[in-house]
Amino acid sequence: MPYQCPLCHQPLEHRENYWRCQQNHQFDQAKEGYVNLMPVHHKSSKNPGDNKEMMQARRAFLEAGHYAPMKDKVVALLHRYAPANSHRLLDIGCGEGYYTSAFTALSDQHPALAVHGLDISKVAVRYAAKRYKDCHFCVASSHRLPFADHSLDAMVRIYAPCKAAEITRTLKPGAILLTVTPAARHLHQLKAQIYDEVRPHDIPAESLPGMSLIHEEQLHYEMTLDGKEATALMQMTPFAWKTPDSVWQFLAQQQAFHCEADFTLRVYQLSEAEISQPN
Repeated sequence: MPYQCPLCHQPLEHRENYWRCQQNHQFDQAKEGYVNLMPVHHKSSKNPGDNKEMMQARRAFLEAGHYAPMKDKVVALLHRYAPANSHRLLDIGCGEGYYTSAFTALSDQHPALAVHGLDISKVAVRYAAKRYKDCHFCVASSHRLPFADHSLDAMVRIYAPCKAAEITRTLKPGAILLTVTPAARHLHQLKAQIYDEVRPHDIPAESLPGMSLIHEEQLHYEMTLDGKEATALMQMTPFAWKTPDSVWQFLAQQQAFHCEADFTLRVYQLSEAEISQPN
């Protein structure tokens, strides 16, 4: 296991139900199987990340299958681009583990692969670890990845932020980063319920030192949602904070709300010669 201590950055060793480094910093493993590697002084609030209501809304929407085409596309790209004999894959911002669990399908090509999920939300990680026993989950910041230098063969970021330096530090030379970001028409009809004018915009490709963009494609399709699903989708977006009661009521009453899904998927690869400098 490539975990490193978030306090002193030394390797963590697993002993029964806890993890400990040579400096005797100890992190207990929860009964569900995850480990909390988020020190109190690294938190911006008492309970950062999605709360229980947000997690349940996202879980209900995802399990209805509306983002399954995107999930399947990500898995297909990982099958195509993950380095041969990959040993470790990290899902950043894993939430309740919907996507993370799907990545275990790569085990047919990579028998030694260990799939890790990381999220800042303890509520979401607890649920993920309880449900998906074939993955490894931890509570940690995506800006301070608790993984050893050059220990990951593949990394997936579906919307989640992460510092470029942390990406190149933890990936092995030749490893890949797969990102999913909203494309121009993503959730256009949902946004139109809040804003008078919706301006389509794309998120451009990232500039990641030592990494090359080796694949890019767009995935666009229309979803048909009932009232419960439309409400859940709004709850799992940043728009929820500014949604008036009238819109919540409108969405709840819908029997067939048509909304576009529009994603950009990109695969980056770290140069074989890239060696990150220590922090």
